[in-house]
Amino acid sequence: MNGASGSRANRTTRVFTALIDSRRLLGPNFYSRSPGAVLEIAVDPAHSATITERWQRHARDIMDALGWTTHGIVVRPWPAGLGLFIEAPIDALLAATEVTEQALALAEGPEQLAPPSDDLLARLRVHVQHEARPRFRQLAAEAAAHAVGLTFDDDVVAVGSGTGVRTWPWSALPVTVDWDAVRDVPIALVTGSNGKTTTTRLLAAMLREAGYTVGHTSTDGVVVGGEMVAEGDYAGPAGARRVLHDVRVSAAVLETARGGMLRRGLAMTFADVAVVTRIAADHLGEYGITDQLDLGQAKLVVARALRPGRPVILNADDNTLVALSRRIETPIHWFSLDTANPVIRAHVLAGGDATVADGEHLITVSRGAETQLAAIADVPITLRGAAQHNVANALAASAAATALGVTHADITRALHTFGASATDNPGRLQVRDVGGATVIVDFVHNPDGWYAILAMVRRLRTGRLIVTLGQAGDRDDVALNDLAAAVWAGRPDLIILKEMEEYLRGRPYGQVSGVLAASLTEAGTPADCLRTAPTEVEAAQMALRAAQSGDVVVIAAHSHYDEIMRLLPTQPLTA
Repeated sequence: MNGASGSRANRTTRVFTALIDSRRLLGPNFYSRSPGAVLEIAVDPAHSATITERWQRHARDIMDALGWTTHGIVVRPWPAGLGLFIEAPIDALLAATEVTEQALALAEGPEQLAPPSDDLLARLRVHVQHEARPRFRQLAAEAAAHAVGLTFDDDVVAVGSGTGVRTWPWSALPVTVDWDAVRDVPIALVTGSNGKTTTTRLLAAMLREAGYTVGHTSTDGVVVGGEMVAEGDYAGPAGARRVLHDVRVSAAVLETARGGMLRRGLAMTFADVAVVTRIAADHLGEYGITDQLDLGQAKLVVARALRPGRPVILNADDNTLVALSRRIETPIHWFSLDTANPVIRAHVLAGGDATVADGEHLITVSRGAETQLAAIADVPITLRGAAQHNVANALAASAAATALGVTHADITRALHTFGASATDNPGRLQVRDVGGATVIVDFVHNPDGWYAILAMVRRLRTGRLIVTLGQAGDRDDVALNDLAAAVWAGRPDLIILKEMEEYLRGRPYGQVSGVLAASLTEAGTPADCLRTAPTEVEAAQMALRAAQSGDVVVIAAHSHYDEIMRLLPTQPLTA
């Protein structure tokens, strides 16, 4: 929590709410394109409408008294909860969290509405004055006027990006800026429930073919010019800033995870293309996200950073994205595995851009003109078309590269080469031949991902199917049951449940595998098809020992990928 909360403890009136979180949103976010503060509360549904109305009135009164008359208010209800958001000056976001909380304290006060007291307003003005950084606020306004990005963290403030960035410590913000020397490099944002890391890496490869020095981020780290400069999960604002502040970077591809967008908003103020790969039920129940439409809206925050007229790349085979597309004001470039998709047909007929697969080729369509980019069989990550989810990822990356002005020839070269080396896409669909068994190592971690992997397995399988399965402890039992159902839909001959001590996240050791085992058993999995392993690596070893020629083995690797890959041959199986 980033705002003061003592006001709740001092109340003498009834309290109908419970504080979930109070935090700053530093850039374009779930509620607005502007920065601000959000207060998330649990609320008695019988009082939700009253709390909403009263909070809005008090928040508006306080904001007007502080001079924030042009800053907006957004209320987002969900079952038994509310998100209460206010826009605020970029150098008053901590004070803004106090405003949201004080407005709630007043909303739960006496039934007779009264304006905020002079004492309260005086205290809030002190907060605003203490936090104020006039030169920073002016610098942000100047950057916006020059249509270049602004980024900042605890140490520095920057305008522009990559080769056009200018960076200063907070203690030495410039009096004047040579704006002619400041510019942004091309910036792509990639998000989605599955496929974002592969799409990010492939798009980066396409930009490299076009001659760019690419900085890209993912859940595995930050890479600049082909060099890993930071390892770990950098699919949030910290990773984005790391790339955008690097003067070597001439193009940026930023994997953009849901969690970072919801916790802090986007790090950048401008982007040139955004990609949403697909929406699948995962992480539901966090931040008031209760269903796939909510989740889709959270992912589409990336579109709020787009420059005017720049496109968002969306999956026309995803019903959630199709439904939400009606609310999107920016141009859409659709992609689809089906040329007969009615969304694609209508869009192309209306003169829109699309990238599609016709069963044999990847094709881009612009203003009615079609161009073949590659034969699917010649794209290594698709395993000659068996990996349909990677066909979709190749379409998404190709669409984004086209939007960034990469030539079709450069796109084609990247499609033909990416994935042929084991180092191109670590952790994602690594396929090896082990004694005649096909072994697949992947980060697969949710039902949608398992359905995609198992659809591919059906095209490859001649013998038995062996899988390793685990999940983090922050998923509830319903999510674990859904995961078990997805895996059992592929009718594996052997399921090895792995313990994941690094991902217990509040659950006792063994509980997650116990829930999965019970769910699989209830679904009809025979007892002799289930085994358990104390670690991820031992689960992989057990699966490899059981494998015979003709079998397919799917190893879900989440925390010990490198150790697991050392158990396998180094040469990928791509055909």
